Amino acid sequence: MKFRWFKYLLLFFLAVTVFWMALTGWQLQANTIENIRIYQGESHYVNLQIPFLYVRGDRHDVILFNGNPLPQKSSRVNTPISLEGQNLGQVKLEFSLFGWIPLRRITVNVLPEIKLVPGGHSIGIKLRAQGVSVVGFYYFDVNGKSLSPAREAGVKIGDSILKINGEDVDNAPGAARLLEKRGGRQVELLINRRGKMIKLSLRPLYSTADGAYRIGLYLRDSAAGVGTLTFYDPETRRYGALGHIILDSDTHQPINLSEGSIVKAKIINVKAAQKGQPGEKTGIFIDGSLGNIVKNSPYGIFGEITDLHKPESPYPDPLPMALSTQVETGPAEILTVIDGETIDSYAVVIEKISYQASPADKGIVIRVVDEKLLQSTGGIIQGMSGSPIIQNGKLVGAVTHVFINDPTRGYGIFIEWMFQEAEIFTNN
Repeated sequence: MKFRWFKYLLLFFLAVTVFWMALTGWQLQANTIENIRIYQGESHYVNLQIPFLYVRGDRHDVILFNGNPLPQKSSRVNTPISLEGQNLGQVKLEFSLFGWIPLRRITVNVLPEIKLVPGGHSIGIKLRAQGVSVVGFYYFDVNGKSLSPAREAGVKIGDSILKINGEDVDNAPGAARLLEKRGGRQVELLINRRGKMIKLSLRPLYSTADGAYRIGLYLRDSAAGVGTLTFYDPETRRYGALGHIILDSDTHQPINLSEGSIVKAKIINVKAAQKGQPGEKTGIFIDGSLGNIVKNSPYGIFGEITDLHKPESPYPDPLPMALSTQVETGPAEILTVIDGETIDSYAVVIEKISYQASPADKGIVIRVVDEKLLQSTGGIIQGMSGSPIIQNGKLVGAVTHVFINDPTRGYGIFIEWMFQEAEIFTNN
């Protein structure tokens, strides 16, 4: 009998131990991210209450751990935790229970402070796609049947035609000329379908209505619109804008960029947003290129500023760039243009933050509280994408999307991810 009770007690103790270990591991996972970035001289806090937690690191000269040099041998941790950037570099931390049950590994990078000039300028965006984009099918009568030879051959809306019979396609008129040369002979197409290269063969058919051979496609080679500049680096002249990828308006697929530019834009009209009906800015392009576009990415468009006009701005000088871990809920402001070329500041509230260990969109939820902006626009509208978000004297993010059913609220992206894209793409 005593042995049986001892067995039950032992099983209960083991079950409690396993549950406690799982709970401890979950708490550590929930309150930390795998890659922590902090500036030299600044601190990052982790609110943990875990008994018997131990830590060790592979370097002791990069950060101060709870105010002291990081121990290289496993040592017990007093929680909560403070990480202070001491010297530039990287350190890897290993957390464990009792010093021997592994729980989590974390990498801490100490970075130099980065300063960027906030944008807010309205810009015209001109993009030319790689090849020509298929935006629709053209049907014509062939022996009493309504046909599109291209669709019959497997071409899809959103495809990009890169070559016709081995010749590069640069624009829609050029594609038409190449097809006309073939008459009714077989045509070979090289297509980019969401990054996958596909070869298709088809034979143009004669359209009596047009008096010519057709393959039955509507094609487009360029796109244009109005957006907002988010930031530029006065030293490297790199810039970021929009905070999201540009999609083809007909196919809703990302535009595969061949070349592009940003130009000056002047806002001449605003259509206010209403619940279920997005508003928009209407602008006109002003002669004179501001810079090129080298990448159309999920986190915005990026390139190099060549000639930036400098209208009056609430923040004409560089501001520190906030890391994603430094952004907090509470009051903030956005910079944008509602009329002409004047950049104004408008009050918003950061309502929610999704802390992200790696680049992603929609990390911030904001709500417009500025009465002047609400009266003018109803909240967030098209053309406002890229408007910089400033909090506590730091550039923290950019406006990206509006909530259709509540235009006073919308998403933002952390500025850290946009800056990383600007660094990567201008170095490639």
